[in-house]
Amino acid sequence: MIPHDVHLQIGSLLFEAVDQIDLTGPFEVLSRIPNSTYRVYAKTMAPVRDIKGLRLTPDATLAEAPPLDVLHVPGGFGQEALMEDAEVVDWIRRQAAGACSIFSVCTGALLCGAAGLLRGRRATTHWASFHLLPFFGAIPVNERVVVDGSHIFAAGVTAGIDGALRLAAELRGEDAARAIQLYMAYAPEPPFDSGTPETAPPAILQQARQAVQAITAQREDTARRIAARLGLVEG
Repeated sequence: MIPHDVHLQIGSLLFEAVDQIDLTGPFEVLSRIPNSTYRVYAKTMAPVRDIKGLRLTPDATLAEAPPLDVLHVPGGFGQEALMEDAEVVDWIRRQAAGACSIFSVCTGALLCGAAGLLRGRRATTHWASFHLLPFFGAIPVNERVVVDGSHIFAAGVTAGIDGALRLAAELRGEDAARAIQLYMAYAPEPPFDSGTPETAPPAILQQARQAVQAITAQREDTARRIAARLGLVEG
């Protein structure tokens, strides 16, 4: 736990075709962490649209970001376009080097992998990209939230809320995290038990896999190139 009198700089990466819940779910938690400043950073100040069209605007550019204590990397289909973007990947690597906590949500883990941050780490990501983690030297763990030292990985989309609450507890203690959870009235009771590949009906799972088949294949090709560049071998 970080002493409460130590001010924290918390920053999230924003990019075109982000999955907004990967960003806004954790935002609900991270923006309420006591004695902290939370800001959203992007390559430019231009508004972007999330994967479904929601318009989002950054607070500042990557170049304007101070050294961050907490780095939050979301995912979404737009992550793929950044995997070999030197400016973004280098920024993630530099910020992670000085941060006390690195928090990825969904396929944000793959961006961390492109920055070389997953070597030898236990990690998770969205179920459709889970099999890609070994390309980046990670040890895949099929859990909703995985903690490995200073790194916290949340699986798909809504898991970012759970991961952010875990992060809040790591930073400011469990009571602070509980207070944030209470304010959010976060007590999920989903109407269906279909939130994981293990619990979804087979027909629904098949449809979901087909819907992401193209982007998954593209991500695998990219992962193979990056693994070769980093000198890593799958598995």
